[in-house]
Amino acid sequence: MRTDLPLKAVAYFDAVMRYGSLVTAAQTLCVTPGAVGQQIRRLEEWLESPLFIRSVRQLRPTREAHALWNNVRPALDQLNESCVQLRDGIGQEVRLSLPPALASKWFARRMPALLKALPQVRLNVGATEGLLNFDTDEVDLAIRHCDGKVPGLNAQLLLADDLRVYCSPRYCDQLQLVAIQDIGRARLLHTASHNHWSRWLGGAGYTGPVPHSSMQFDQSLLSIDAARRGQGLVLTSPWLVEDELEAGLLVQLFSHTLSVNRSFYLLHRDDSMLPPSTVAVQRWLLQAAGLQPA
Repeated sequence: MRTDLPLKAVAYFDAVMRYGSLVTAAQTLCVTPGAVGQQIRRLEEWLESPLFIRSVRQLRPTREAHALWNNVRPALDQLNESCVQLRDGIGQEVRLSLPPALASKWFARRMPALLKALPQVRLNVGATEGLLNFDTDEVDLAIRHCDGKVPGLNAQLLLADDLRVYCSPRYCDQLQLVAIQDIGRARLLHTASHNHWSRWLGGAGYTGPVPHSSMQFDQSLLSIDAARRGQGLVLTSPWLVEDELEAGLLVQLFSHTLSVNRSFYLLHRDDSMLPPSTVAVQRWLLQAAGLQPA
């Protein structure tokens, strides 16, 4: 079996058959007519059969040429379609990584608008809050709660953040939480990733004993849900309780906020050109955060 099929010559042969002219085929391929003629002769040598009857300024396909092209044309069309689909599929996929709480809260309520605005993008969302290696992890964009100093990455401020206290309206009424000192009667819900209750209490002017009855959770989603169900006070980001505040399931307790010098940053590789689909998602996220005009 001969395995040295001259594929370039086959492509040139297809162009000549499609356009019915060696000159037009050469113009389409951005080569000289001589280069096209050379490839046609190479294919004929490989086939050991003439494909064209040559006359002055004209190539006339033989019966063998028509038979060959009937098989070559659909094969090349299928190959082209497969390559285009692969190219477009790779170019349109965007892999986005977010912390679980932000993915479930802030991003989830805005995702329908993103899908409507960018229907051509295939979005792959991953929920994790660990460190990322853009060289090995399958991710194009990431949102992380950090100070914005990430070596080797471009970090854009997405959501300026602080911590506030929330509870259910029923819990607030039951314990009559009116003045800051009333917190002494409440249960504090601690989240392991940002356990800043002592700093918030001190900054708010609370001088009583720290409530002994407390619960600790390893995820913000769990502590927020516990507060929504009237189990205590949660200290968390306002970006994670938008739905609950809008529905009246949580209320902010007191006006004091705590800055922890960390916010939500949009990260991507600093030394690479982002494909258009990734840039589109990047711009949409910044628009959703109010940092770019729509």
